[in-house]
Amino acid sequence: MTTKPTLRSSLRHRDYRLFIGAFTTSCIGSWAYNVALAVWLIEATGSAGWVAGSTVARFAPALVMSAYGGVLAERFERVRLMVRVDWLCAALMAVMAGLMALGAPAIAVVLVAMLTSSLGPVYQPAAAAMTPQLVPERDLASANALRNTVDNICVIAGPGLGALLLLVADPWLAVLANALTFAVSALLVSAVRQRSEPVDVTEGGQAGPLAQMLVGVRTIGDSTTTAVLVGFSVLATFVYGTDTVLFVVLSEERLGTGPEGYGYLLAGLGVGGVAAAGVVARMERLPRLGPVIVAGLALYCLPTLLFLVMGSPALAFAAQVVRGASTLVVDVLAITALQRAVPSDRLARVFGAFDGLCLLAILVASVLTPVSLHLVGLDVTLWVVGLAVPVLGLAAWPLLARMDAESAGRRAALAPRVRLLSGIGLFAEVREGALEQLAGQAEEVSVPAGTAVVTQGEPADAFYVIESGDLAVSSTGEDGVARELPEMGAGTGFGEIGLIEAIPRTATVTARTDAALLKVSGQAFLAALTADQPSAALLDGASVRLGRTHPGRSLTRAGLAEG
Repeated sequence: MTTKPTLRSSLRHRDYRLFIGAFTTSCIGSWAYNVALAVWLIEATGSAGWVAGSTVARFAPALVMSAYGGVLAERFERVRLMVRVDWLCAALMAVMAGLMALGAPAIAVVLVAMLTSSLGPVYQPAAAAMTPQLVPERDLASANALRNTVDNICVIAGPGLGALLLLVADPWLAVLANALTFAVSALLVSAVRQRSEPVDVTEGGQAGPLAQMLVGVRTIGDSTTTAVLVGFSVLATFVYGTDTVLFVVLSEERLGTGPEGYGYLLAGLGVGGVAAAGVVARMERLPRLGPVIVAGLALYCLPTLLFLVMGSPALAFAAQVVRGASTLVVDVLAITALQRAVPSDRLARVFGAFDGLCLLAILVASVLTPVSLHLVGLDVTLWVVGLAVPVLGLAAWPLLARMDAESAGRRAALAPRVRLLSGIGLFAEVREGALEQLAGQAEEVSVPAGTAVVTQGEPADAFYVIESGDLAVSSTGEDGVARELPEMGAGTGFGEIGLIEAIPRTATVTARTDAALLKVSGQAFLAALTADQPSAALLDGASVRLGRTHPGRSLTRAGLAEG
């Protein structure tokens, strides 16, 4: 029951395996596409300016669409929306490949790239908001860390794969390969069983586009916890934006590695992110996240100061590994906490606004950094990024402390429920995080004496735990004879047979005295049991109870298989 979550915990869940498989496939294809596009533009125009121009052209629509992408991810079913976006991207990539093969003007290719970039801000909020539906709460950090790990691996390996592909094929074939990865992603996502419920919190969709987009921004501002988490992640993203400029200058002026040094330093960030992923998946269960987030931001920024005195490429790479690990801590913990704290009907809008703020932070940083380098020089700029930013993060300490206090208060309030659930043999193999999740989802129910809690033959929709009181159990067996079964008291549970077997209730349970019950929804109950191997106590106990009412039946676990 105390098994700690790992980086692979989220892979226990079928839908998330499909989800991460789709992300991995399209991420690899996108890196190959980025390299192919840059090479083709240089070959077609003979100017690196076209490469820079295409980057700006792709960045602008993504920034503009970010907030509204979250709106679309709420108003439409997310899985179907992501599938449609994948297919549309596949079609656009096929068109781009055709234009390249036919030698079309560069501006036509860049316009197609702009259209493709405008779809990303629709997909990303949908994916972030869908993740809590694909994995239980306790595995959210694992899911987010795994996604970041894949992203970092692609940062390291993706450009290299793209370059290798270009050694044996023309750029347009690499772009066509990206179209195929989008198609594979669409097929994988379409196989996801879980579905979201479309919602609209803006006057039934009648509010204007600006009002709809501002819902996400207002939701961030309404909660101190949400605002602080977003603020720290945006601050870390701002530092990454400075990296995109500083890495070029540092490679030339301090390391002597030339233009190639940019990719070398960027790879160090990716290696650090991969190395830290397993540790971060466990960190989110720490009782206080505030100090971890502050430390993560500080360790992301402070190694930058080493470049004031350091000229060794090897040491520079090591510094980037530390920085990459540290920024992963900030990003994963912030995103995971957001997925837990934000109401589900606004989650995609919040992530749409969040993505827009992060893109804006990169844009602002990439503009301000050259200005700073020109006005005050490299050393002062390094001091600002390396020291001033973590000091700014430390100033938010009181807000982080309040966030931790609220989290501790919630855990303390749930403790009696957790103890009640942990005392039931059914949950002998269920991990502590899962019990806390069940406790948070459970509903307290008061039942007057003489009231039937469940009735034989009705659909099974919940599991019950008795907090106090005595309950009588009766059942009409397969032979048509009514039987009185042993009574149940405090600390026992019932209702699992119908859920495990996916059959109607096999007995009637009536309160003999006034009773207080803890009601756990059937979906939450099955999710907790199917995340790990069900305990022997669970299966043996359910088998015994089923045998009392239906001797001719044996336990098939049909409900567990569906769960």
